Amino acid sequence: MISLFALTLLNASPQPLDVYGTWLTESGDSKIVIEDCGDGTPCGKIAWIDPGALKPEERGQVLKDINNPDESQRGQLIIGLTLLKDFEEGGKRWRKGEIYDPEEGKTYRSSLALNEDGTLSLKGCLSVICQEQTWTPSPMTEQEKAQAAGMKGE
Repeated sequence: MISLFALTLLNASPQPLDVYGTWLTESGDSKIVIEDCGDGTPCGKIAWIDPGALKPEERGQVLKDINNPDESQRGQLIIGLTLLKDFEEGGKRWRKGEIYDPEEGKTYRSSLALNEDGTLSLKGCLSVICQEQTWTPSPMTEQEKAQAAGMKGE
């Protein structure tokens, strides 16, 4: 009986590789949806950007990835843009992935894992210099879905 109870508790605790869901970034100005890329690894796409975080000239506009170093990619819409990809399982983390920063047009090595408190730990590195953020789970509201659709020109 005790071992069954212990097994139930183990199954109830968050699994560090279960990073899937909708996440509010540490800055609070965007939400990222992380889903299976189709190969069992996580891919994260921009789902929403807080209109209040945009520059005045960007408000009401269809946002595009204008800083991408690859000119052929500069027409991509920001909403729906893949930021996180190419991860591999590494113990209790997803590692050796990439995170793309559309504001800078740069891609960094990345790792991510679910923390015990249900938040997401994300690390991005350029060479030996790394930055870590904590994202919180945050489902999309109907208002945010409508705002995102407007940013995509729908």
